[in-house]
Amino acid sequence: MAVDSLPRRSVVDLLEARLREAILGGTHKPGSLLPPERELAAGYGVTRTTLKHALTRLEKSGLLSTRHGIGTRILDYLQLGGADLLPMLAAQDHGWLREIFEARRHIGTLIAGRAATRRTARQARRLEELLRLVADAPDPDSIQLADVEVHRELARATGNRVYVLLTNTLLNAYLPLRTTLQAPFEDATQAWKRLAPVVHAVVDRQGEDAQRAAEAYLRGTEKIMLNSLEHGRRSSAVDNSG
Repeated sequence: MAVDSLPRRSVVDLLEARLREAILGGTHKPGSLLPPERELAAGYGVTRTTLKHALTRLEKSGLLSTRHGIGTRILDYLQLGGADLLPMLAAQDHGWLREIFEARRHIGTLIAGRAATRRTARQARRLEELLRLVADAPDPDSIQLADVEVHRELARATGNRVYVLLTNTLLNAYLPLRTTLQAPFEDATQAWKRLAPVVHAVVDRQGEDAQRAAEAYLRGTEKIMLNSLEHGRRSSAVDNSG
């Protein structure tokens, strides 16, 4: 049986990640200059060519600005950074997850209401199919990923491609951490029961009901996930202290 090879992280990938962590973690402060390239490359044990590639990526992310004769300056990512930074920020500081989930709740509620008034017959059928996949999913990871596809379809049902991209942005922000956020998806039947009112209201074209159901669903799963994350953090702290 043919097996796809796993992607390997290049030296540039690893260096980019290390530098990004140092910037987002506060080791390099906004407004400060990075050490000269020769010194920085030697410190990380890489060539200057590798360093330049990593710095170019970080510059495109809005973290750095390089000017000839001056050097490479750290920018304020809250002023100039993009949504592509959210996964790294969430991984470094779980406080970001609360803000991500707050945005998820507000945008998701709005999307549900729009979807109820704009969905097509085909999209209604697709939503019902995806909801059944949630109920039939065999394990927590599969349940969570099936749930995600329902939300993508809800965004598509609005007929507004910006909502689709916003949904993708928020999902991409926390899905890399999904193994620590699977508490609402441990039981397929319960996951289905939480999500079904949203889908049914959209299918029935009940905009206000869809918004109320989405608000309840998103707030409820947010609370479960954050409580689970906090419990895991406390357990880890106890284990480490022992």
